[in-house]
Amino acid sequence: MADDDNETWLLDEGDRAIERKAAGGYSALASRERLIYCLWAADYGMRNAGDLTTAAEVYPNFLRDGQSAAQDLGFPHCIAAFSLSAQEFEQQYFDLFDGIIAEIRAA
Repeated sequence: MADDDNETWLLDEGDRAIERKAAGGYSALASRERLIYCLWAADYGMRNAGDLTTAAEVYPNFLRDGQSAAQDLGFPHCIAAFSLSAQEFEQQYFDLFDGIIAEIRAA
């Protein structure tokens, strides 16, 4: 699967999660939607600003909540990625991206 396809998929799924969050709050999201929302926040920061500072402004708990959602879902690749420090996640983000998406999409 091409990276562009994964980016498009994340944008589409992220929009759905954003809409659900806007309608019912973060607690209304299922674990998979929470993980997608956290990944969307990280992706937004990395692709638009080149770092995770913007991601933290969009959703300050994206790393912690991404890890929690990944643990709920039993996604080892996502758990490992979201367990990294912000600096490590930022440095490795584009190398990790396709594996994270593959794990989420396979569920």
